[in-house]
Amino acid sequence: MDRIQRQELFARLRAANPEPTTELAYASTFQLLIAVILSAQATDKSVNLATRQLFADAPTPQAILALGESGLIPYLNRIGLYQGKTRNILATCRQLLEQHGGEVPHSRTALEALPGVGRKTANVVLNTAFGEATIAVDTHIFRVANRTGLAPGKTPLAVERELLQAVPEEFLHAAHHWLILHGRYVCKARKPDCRRCSIADLCAYPEKTGAPPASPPR
Repeated sequence: MDRIQRQELFARLRAANPEPTTELAYASTFQLLIAVILSAQATDKSVNLATRQLFADAPTPQAILALGESGLIPYLNRIGLYQGKTRNILATCRQLLEQHGGEVPHSRTALEALPGVGRKTANVVLNTAFGEATIAVDTHIFRVANRTGLAPGKTPLAVERELLQAVPEEFLHAAHHWLILHGRYVCKARKPDCRRCSIADLCAYPEKTGAPPASPPR
């Protein structure tokens, strides 16, 4: 995909959704961090169902830590891998209180030092909470980047690096959200909805499902 096609791709995604954001529900940077930790191998819908009551009852690191493992598990036990996530969240709350005054640090190094926080989670927090132009490559972005030819790569990190080079600067901050939403609702894993795809004519995927005829860039 060349520079003109990339510009057109993101111009169309922006026209359809000018201000994209995460579908995770949260009211503070801390709550966003917890929600993203929980979202690994789980849907945003399932996370929101769990955190709605959790954040109402325990909205801060102090409050979640006070629940302890036995008190936290009932909120999370419908989420995949909830036992490990419960331990990581409690350890993260403890570390936030002991090392960061209860605040989420604005630093990739400090974020990735928190239990349960890897590069993808740190990228989401840096982008959504702190406004940095980062791209968190989940399964949706990995699929869209490779299928379309926007930023092919064999690993999430390779795709992330390609995207940071490929995405035009004016679209870089919101690219993360546009690509996730496109992969979640249109360029789906088993059956991409190419007839409904606004960028089908720009896409290099050879197995389009009834895509409309290609049209030249505007």
